[in-house]
Amino acid sequence: MATVTVELRNVGETQAAMGWAGGHTIVVDRPEGKAGGMGLGFNGAQLLALSLGGCFCNDLRYAAEEMGVTVDTIAVSVALELEGKPLLATAARLEVRCRMLDGSDPQPVIERAKTICMVANSLRSGVPVGIEMVA
Repeated sequence: MATVTVELRNVGETQAAMGWAGGHTIVVDRPEGKAGGMGLGFNGAQLLALSLGGCFCNDLRYAAEEMGVTVDTIAVSVALELEGKPLLATAARLEVRCRMLDGSDPQPVIERAKTICMVANSLRSGVPVGIEMVA
């Protein structure tokens, strides 16, 4: 079993948070004027949609390598539907455009990426989430 750990801390003089994993960082905030947000970074819904789309982009590359072909270009749009109070993600739809370097049909690569996409598979199956306070 592998574990991925990320860290987040508040950013001084703002109500935003800075998150990092290794040498990569990202700013998380609410829209300007919402609960002290200043619009300095992505909100949770945007991060969820980005993680879904980003994971799928990576898995297109993994699938292509596994199949011995090369992806030329990728364009993925993610629509994340939100509703309720508290707000929940209720559905996600990815539109995928993919062109292979050799001009072949990208559908087999897209189908393989669907089967290995960690974020999509995790969301579909439901992931237990524990939240606990530490001193």
